[in-house]
Amino acid sequence: MALQKLYAGAKLRETRQRLGLTQKDFAAKLGVSLPYLNQMENNNRPVSTTVVLALAHEFGFDVTELSTGDSERLVSDMREAMADPVFAEHNTPLADLRLTASNAPALARAFLDLHRAYRQTHERLASLDEALGREDARTQPSPWDEVRDFFHYCDNYIDAVDRAAEHFATQAGPDGIRAHALRTLELSGVSVAFQDISRIRHYDPVNQNLTLSSRASPETQGFQLLLQLALLKQEALLDATLDLARFQSDQARAIAKIGLANFFAGAALMPYTAFQAAARDTRHDLELLAHRFGASIEQVAHRLSTLQRPGAKGIPFFFVRVDQAGTITKRHSATRLQFARFGGACPLWNVHRAFETPGRFLRQLAETPDGVRYISLARDVSKPGGSFGAPTRRFAIALGCEVRHAADLVYADDLDLANPRAFEPIGISCRICERKECHQRSVPPLERRLTINTDERGVLPYSVD
Repeated sequence: MALQKLYAGAKLRETRQRLGLTQKDFAAKLGVSLPYLNQMENNNRPVSTTVVLALAHEFGFDVTELSTGDSERLVSDMREAMADPVFAEHNTPLADLRLTASNAPALARAFLDLHRAYRQTHERLASLDEALGREDARTQPSPWDEVRDFFHYCDNYIDAVDRAAEHFATQAGPDGIRAHALRTLELSGVSVAFQDISRIRHYDPVNQNLTLSSRASPETQGFQLLLQLALLKQEALLDATLDLARFQSDQARAIAKIGLANFFAGAALMPYTAFQAAARDTRHDLELLAHRFGASIEQVAHRLSTLQRPGAKGIPFFFVRVDQAGTITKRHSATRLQFARFGGACPLWNVHRAFETPGRFLRQLAETPDGVRYISLARDVSKPGGSFGAPTRRFAIALGCEVRHAADLVYADDLDLANPRAFEPIGISCRICERKECHQRSVPPLERRLTINTDERGVLPYSVD
C-alpha cells in the first residue's frame, strides 16, 4: 500500500517563522535547496523524509504535528459554514476547501470569522430590541464562541498550564492532592469550609473565605478546590496565557480565565505523566481511572481528550457532552471527526441513547461518510440537585477514537471489528452529511440536489441525488 504524501507547507512555514530563520538559513539546516524549501512551504511538493528527520534532529520538533495540525478542523468548520443557506448558490468542492485550509489557513480563519460575524448580525437583527445600542458587538464573535475557538485550535491542551499543574501535583504527599491543595490555600491565609449551601463554590476575596458545598460529590469538591487554587496561586501564569491569546473583550478573557483554571484543576487532579501511564496500564478503563485519581467519569473522559503534549501524545480521542435536546455543551476532538459547531449531533450516534440506560456504558462501532471507522463509548452523567424537588441536570458524554487504536481500549474487547456491517453509518450534522440514504435525516443536505416525486413517498419526502 502506497504511503500518503505529506503536504504541510503552512506548518513548515510557521515553524520557520517561529524560529526566526530566513528561508535560506532554514533550508541549509534542513539539508535542502532554497527552491525545494520554497516549493514545500507552498505545498507544490510534499515534505520529504529528509526534512522530517532533520526537523526532529536539528530542532527536536514533534513531527506528528505536521500531520495533526488545524487543516481538518478548518475544513470541517468551512464545510459547515458553506452549508449556510446564504451560500446556497455556491457549491464549493471539498477539494477546494482542503486546498484553502492547507495553503492559506489564515484566509480560512478570516472567512470563518466573517461568517460568524454575519450570523451574529443576522441573529441580532432578528431581535432588534436587543440589538439597539450594541452595534459594535455585531462585528465581533460572542465571548463564548471566541473562547471555545481558542481551546479548539489549541487542541484543548495548554502546555505551560499543564506542566505547572503537574509540578504542583508532584509536591503532594501521601495524603493526596486534595490535602495538598487545602494546606496550600491555608498557608496563603485562605480559610476553607464545607457547608450546606446552594452554590457549589463561593469565595469571599475580602475575608479570604472559601466555602464549598457539602452536598457536592467528593470529586466535585476536589476539583473546585483546585480550581480556586489556580485562580489564586497561578494568576500570573493564567494572565500571561490570556495576554498571548489577545481576546477581543474583557468578558471573553474572563470566561477563558475560568476555562484555564478548570484546565489546571483537571491537570493537577490527573497529572499528565502519571495519568497517561495509568491510562495505558488500565487500557483506558474510565472507572478504574476515576477511582485511582479521585475523579468523576466525565472528568476522566475529558482529561483523556487533552493528552496532546508534544513528544508524549496519548491516543487521539474525541470527547463531547450533550444535553437531552441534543445540544452540544462541550466538544473537543483530536481525531479527524469534528463536531458540528451549530446545532446538534447526528441522531444515529449512541450518545443520545445513553439517557435511556442510566449508569451503563454503551459501545458503538461507527463509520463516518469519509470512510473512517471509530469506536465510541457513551454514558449518562446526570447531576442531581442535592435536595428534594431540586432540578436534576441531565447530560450524556461520549468518548471515542479511531478503531485502529481498539487494542488499547478495554471497551473494544469482544467487538466484531473485522465485520464491516458492525459499523453504524453516522455523520456530523444533517446539513453537511453526504449520505443519500438515512432514515433519521432531519433536513436535506445543502450540497446535494433533491428530487421530489409527488406520486410516491418513501421514508423521506424527497430523494437525494
